Amino acid sequence: MEQADYKINRPEVKITPSRYRNAIGKYRIRRSKACIACGKCMEICPYGVHQKGKIKMAMPQDYLCVGFSCNQCIEACPEKALALDINPSSKVIGDKRWTPDLIISTWYMAETGRVPPGDLEYKIGDSNGGFDRLEFKFQKEAPGRELDPDKFSTVIPLNRSGDNREKIRINLPVYGGGMSFGSIALKVIIARARAWQAWNSFTCTGEGGYPQELYPYDDHVITQVATGLFGVREETIKRVRMVEFKYAQGAKPGLGGHLLGDKVTPEVAKMREAVPGNPLFSPFPFHSVYSVEDHKKHIDWIKEINPKGLVSVKVSTPTDVDMVAVGSYYAGAHIIHLDGSYGGTGAAPDIAKKNIAMPIEYAIVKVHNFLKEEGIRDKITVIVSGGIRTAYDVAKAMALGADGVVVGTAEMVAVECIRCSNCESGRGCARGIASTDPELNRTIDLDWATQRLINMFQAWRSQLIEILYRLNMSDIRELVGRTDCLRHLDYEENYS
Repeated sequence: MEQADYKINRPEVKITPSRYRNAIGKYRIRRSKACIACGKCMEICPYGVHQKGKIKMAMPQDYLCVGFSCNQCIEACPEKALALDINPSSKVIGDKRWTPDLIISTWYMAETGRVPPGDLEYKIGDSNGGFDRLEFKFQKEAPGRELDPDKFSTVIPLNRSGDNREKIRINLPVYGGGMSFGSIALKVIIARARAWQAWNSFTCTGEGGYPQELYPYDDHVITQVATGLFGVREETIKRVRMVEFKYAQGAKPGLGGHLLGDKVTPEVAKMREAVPGNPLFSPFPFHSVYSVEDHKKHIDWIKEINPKGLVSVKVSTPTDVDMVAVGSYYAGAHIIHLDGSYGGTGAAPDIAKKNIAMPIEYAIVKVHNFLKEEGIRDKITVIVSGGIRTAYDVAKAMALGADGVVVGTAEMVAVECIRCSNCESGRGCARGIASTDPELNRTIDLDWATQRLINMFQAWRSQLIEILYRLNMSDIRELVGRTDCLRHLDYEENYS
């Protein structure tokens, strides 16, 4: 293992509140007319929930409230004017995988850069499967050493092949997945690029082409070559340090892609060299690739056009995904990117997400072990995606055998996605995130979105460091393949 990078340049965290006047929190505080504006609640609350206006107390910022585990303001109010209960609005957002708690805790991290206090569940969802059924086997007693962030490394290398191409290292074991121009707002695309530049990592264009607005961030952009070849040009392939072939997507393996006509605006159509208002399809598969030899020709093509760039191969998780990974290594790929079935935006069809391909937690182990058996595990980087929601998901994926992960939905939630699953429509996303509508796009401020993403990943890094600390490790790469650090709750329940 190469020497670890313990000190990195971390971007500055800045408090970045919700863009909405009445942000959604888990709890609701009601103030009755008995309030005499004494300010006692403001003095005693450590979370900034209560503020005083010119005469009266202002409306509580109850989205900052940590709930019944605190309750100090309720008990301290001399007039008993405050009441606390669950916010009914919080119960109607999210789903089993992205629970209200997970969404609200992600918003908190994006606002503050810190781990949520109180009883918000920020580690797992309620899916009763996948990463939600895995737990770390932490030591019962805390290690007898200081938890100093500068004494832990979260850096990973992306080129382990030993060739003469760039030895890229990223400061987190995470980069941004392919969400294309057309599927999400341009401002969100640029905010992702800016945030990942600040963290010395990458964002991916997806298959919608390479907007000029991304040019200032070339060194932190992955350009994607997908089956529709939308916007694929020699010039854009040469611009970047990494190119990704997307052979399949875990959320819809075997189906290709589909962008509905009302999202194909004139700008999107120009970038994709298509007709405005017409739906666009990406076929499955590449009709020029039916063997490892064809696959190698693809990779050789990119390497010839871009002599410095790394090549990543994104595939879904069929039962023979281990053979696919080995084939990609021998075809010359630097990264094999396994995309599982839990990911995708609200535009991905449920019938595909829930019924096709292997769950990512099984695919990771299968690929990791097979690459070890073949003697090439340390020569290719295994990156995984498909439902990575939290820092704990990142760590669990690595303990199963991944070198790092790719995220997408978590970034959307950081900029206040509520998981309404209307991503496929041009105006379906009321918050302007997964929208190409100019009016809705204006609701997003670029600096605001950038900082929210920076903050969230700082909170994730803090959690990764705490996990390493509690496992008595110092380098995130020590975690790779350490299935002995995990317990599967299903097996414990079945055999207890």
